[in-house]
Amino acid sequence: MLENIFNEHIRSLHRTAKQMGLTVAAGAIIGTGFFSAESQADDTPLLGSACQTAPPFIQRAWPDTDFSRCTVSLDEIISGGPGKDGIRSIDSPEFEPVGQSALADNEPVITVTVADETRIYPLQILTWHEIVNDEIADIPIAVTYCPLCNASIVFDRRLNDRILDFGTTGNLRLSDLVMYDRQTESWFQQYTGTGLFGTLAGQQLEVLPARLESVRTAREQFPDSRILVPPRGVLRPYGANPYVGYDTSGFPFLFNGKVPQGVKPLEYVVIADNRAWALSYIQQQGRLVDGEIEISWQPGRASALDSRQIANGRDLGSVIVKRITGSNKKLIPYKISFAFVWHAFNPETEIIRQAGG
Repeated sequence: MLENIFNEHIRSLHRTAKQMGLTVAAGAIIGTGFFSAESQADDTPLLGSACQTAPPFIQRAWPDTDFSRCTVSLDEIISGGPGKDGIRSIDSPEFEPVGQSALADNEPVITVTVADETRIYPLQILTWHEIVNDEIADIPIAVTYCPLCNASIVFDRRLNDRILDFGTTGNLRLSDLVMYDRQTESWFQQYTGTGLFGTLAGQQLEVLPARLESVRTAREQFPDSRILVPPRGVLRPYGANPYVGYDTSGFPFLFNGKVPQGVKPLEYVVIADNRAWALSYIQQQGRLVDGEIEISWQPGRASALDSRQIANGRDLGSVIVKRITGSNKKLIPYKISFAFVWHAFNPETEIIRQAGG
């Protein structure tokens, strides 16, 4: 299964390169670690002399990144194939009214509301760009999606006294996208929003609440909203999934960490407040309340990582996570990711699979 995914990824890169008049070397996509250590998330800072000297080929590609400042070891970084900005972020996003969108009702989208303004970002576009630098209601945001760990996360791009613009490094840590900011060229872990290397190592991006849902649900809830359209002049097979069958495969792609025992590594989990619930458990319940957390589920959202065409993917449904405070409920940030990702970043914490734990 992973070989099929690997071959499909290679073919997609070649198709895209051919459309752009480029040539992709056969070995360009092979993920090889800069070093060889097994990765496992660790928050222990390594700032200063504990940081490794970057090899010459990294220094040449990243001359403005201060690798003497780090929070993890370079051993944990793996090349995903494309180099710096090989997967192009969208920096001047364009939108159309959601009522005019031709997307299928079950297409998965990220919905973001700031103040009274809502925008919708289809995964069929983010799969090929991974980052959208945008601004809603005068708030600069980065809408991000990592297909290999199915993490859709929205960040506030303001950090200290800077407004950051993000791009892709072409590298992975624990199978997760490693981003960089164009102002300081610091590297960030997409899953956590934590600075890994550079001037901003150890700094934390603020995560903003968002919803991962179907375009139909978003359209019904926010009929006056606008939805992202593909960037002009960019040739990508939007609507196609380059990772066919990935979320039912036996092992994660380009992952060199430890997987949880007794759980399929690519089982979907819902993550909020540093806890994780099996998506299958939430689907069975429809709605559950666990302490202050309320999680509700409804069918109608296709998997972005199943069939060749995303709209034909199996139904995973949509999840909303809220915090209950007295008689009030407030949307809070959450992720729908995989068990192996949760375990990699939270190795001591179990996945909740039934009432009571």
